[in-house]
Amino acid sequence: MTDPTLEAGVAAHDQALADLGLDIWVGTEPTFTDRFSTTTQWLTAALGDDKFARAETLLRALHARLGGAVVRTSGRQYPGEDLPRWSLGLYGRRDGAVVWNGPPDPAIADALDEDSLGDEPQLQDLQAALGRQLDLAGYVVRAFAGEDGSLRVLASLAQAPSDIADDDPRLQRTCLHGSPIPAQGIEDTLAAAGHWLFVLDTAVWRGTAVARIELPCSDTPARYAEWLDALAAAGLAAELGALMLTGYPPPVNADVWLTTITPDPAVIEVNMAPYSNVAGLLATLRELYAAASELGLAPYRLHYNGAVADSGGGGQITLGGRTPESSPFLRVPELLPRLLRYTNHHPALSYLFAHDFVGGSGQAVRSDELGRDALRELALALDALERRPAPDPKALWEALSEHLTDSCGNTHRAELNIEKLWNRHLPNRGMQGLVEFRALRMQHTPERTAALAALLRATVAMLATRGFNAPLRDWGDELHERFALPYYLERDLQAVLADLAGAGLGLADTLVAVLEHDDYRDWARVRLSECELTIRRALEFWPLVGDASQQDGGTSRLIDASTTRLELCLRPIAGETADFAEWQLATENLRLPLRIERDRRGDAKVFALRLRSFVPWRGLHPALPAHGPVRLRLYHLNRGEALNITLHEWRPDNEAYPGPPIDLADARERRLARCVVESVPTAKMDLPGEPPQQALTPYTLDLRWLAGR
Repeated sequence: MTDPTLEAGVAAHDQALADLGLDIWVGTEPTFTDRFSTTTQWLTAALGDDKFARAETLLRALHARLGGAVVRTSGRQYPGEDLPRWSLGLYGRRDGAVVWNGPPDPAIADALDEDSLGDEPQLQDLQAALGRQLDLAGYVVRAFAGEDGSLRVLASLAQAPSDIADDDPRLQRTCLHGSPIPAQGIEDTLAAAGHWLFVLDTAVWRGTAVARIELPCSDTPARYAEWLDALAAAGLAAELGALMLTGYPPPVNADVWLTTITPDPAVIEVNMAPYSNVAGLLATLRELYAAASELGLAPYRLHYNGAVADSGGGGQITLGGRTPESSPFLRVPELLPRLLRYTNHHPALSYLFAHDFVGGSGQAVRSDELGRDALRELALALDALERRPAPDPKALWEALSEHLTDSCGNTHRAELNIEKLWNRHLPNRGMQGLVEFRALRMQHTPERTAALAALLRATVAMLATRGFNAPLRDWGDELHERFALPYYLERDLQAVLADLAGAGLGLADTLVAVLEHDDYRDWARVRLSECELTIRRALEFWPLVGDASQQDGGTSRLIDASTTRLELCLRPIAGETADFAEWQLATENLRLPLRIERDRRGDAKVFALRLRSFVPWRGLHPALPAHGPVRLRLYHLNRGEALNITLHEWRPDNEAYPGPPIDLADARERRLARCVVESVPTAKMDLPGEPPQQALTPYTLDLRWLAGR
């Protein structure tokens, strides 16, 4: 059930950008997992038979909602993998016109009628029919057999050279899906010369032979549409019950859309077609989330003890334009430098909505996490850009790309990924005017994804229309101390929202409320007299283990995730209290030096604890034991009131859980049940001592330093 006020907030955001004449398209890459599965394909591995079958089922569900032609194109190939991964896609026109009226893909045919696949396909009839259709479309056609048993049709432009010899090796090229991707990327030299090779064979789909056509590389969507018409007519003439379209990815522009489903470690990833506004994005996201849910796929994973984790694949958001040339990052060359400066000043945009693996060793590294030398070099690069005339796209990308990397120089793992901005070294997809925000977790609801998209679009719109030239800030230890805590990230978000409001781009209250609803971090809420203690999971910046450069070629890297950080936030319940300053917290009989803060909700005392929650099979500090349970004391000496609060990593009775949590509500109940509270008289308390300095920072007490004391 939709919320009219949220819909109105989205519409107002879209209209605000339109009023400024800004064309900022937005796309995202939702990732879903089977959170009840313990098989490797849903925990660590990219590929698996069940994952492919589930992806086909999701494809069928999306096709029922969105329509389009089913295209099974060649996916990405990562280091250590022998062949490209599969990629299932839906291709359509944005004006709603039908792009495919031929025999359905078998995944779709299977959904309609189990007997619709028909008898063994007659490839000779299909070859002849395709030749006739391409001839009618004005191509010079040559039909022949392939050495691998396939049948082939070569369609050439009438004005293209027609002297390709019968023994030209390109005419016998192997199947695209069965060949490794060359280092220079997928190429089609025949197509580049005006000759397009269609390869016809059969594939076994669930025990049934199905006709399959591998399409060549098309230069324009118009030509691709022409081919689809010819293929549809040929398939119907050959009386096929089903037909697979495979081969090179189809070309896209502002008039057509392509959404693909691909495998990634632990998840299925949906690369959504971009939208010109958040309203369109939200509508499709709702269809996608609903389809995934019906198939038992979730945007998160729930641990037995109630902890909530990312799906495993993140939820990146990409901004660009209707065309590469109309991208705001290329139309306003000052925009990207301003965005780098602004995100440097506002860590909330990096961390508040982030997945679990952030920091200098993570999958989305901030430029100021690479060290002070790197930060100074970036500052120089920005200054040099701003001292010259407006750079062209090539100069802009070259000036900044080497500064937006991880510690190994991997440009893909930068928080602000510009490898598709104007990168001529990335074949076929590098020069698109895109900037990708990679430090984002997979959001639990389509509304939250849409609200986050609106936040980022509004920020980019603001920076496109007004300057922001503040020097880069070296946060030092504060970056991973102060901004590890949700309290300070939420305050920083308020500063961003205030900036947007001042620029006439403020978000509606309903969108802000969605962004602020983030209770998956909650562990416990404890009340005593007039104060309440909230305990939340904070961020932790896990280190890599082993040789990072050796691991960088793979799709995942080994980290030590055994450290946990908890935020403790104490507030008066009913506004101001005269003796709020007297309420204290202690752990391990050590008084915590709580930080006195004040925000829009009033007074607060904030601090954090770090601890080792488990001993990893391989990690740092092998002799360091796990710390547990965490024991806190909330007390007021003058009132004689105190609570002992015990935080367990597992069930307090150490019994096994019956299974993983049923849903988010069940997970929350399990987290709350891990907190045990009991009243104690302060007369029986020992006065707490002071923490050792080596275990203390201005924001955190690191309990690992107390092990064995």
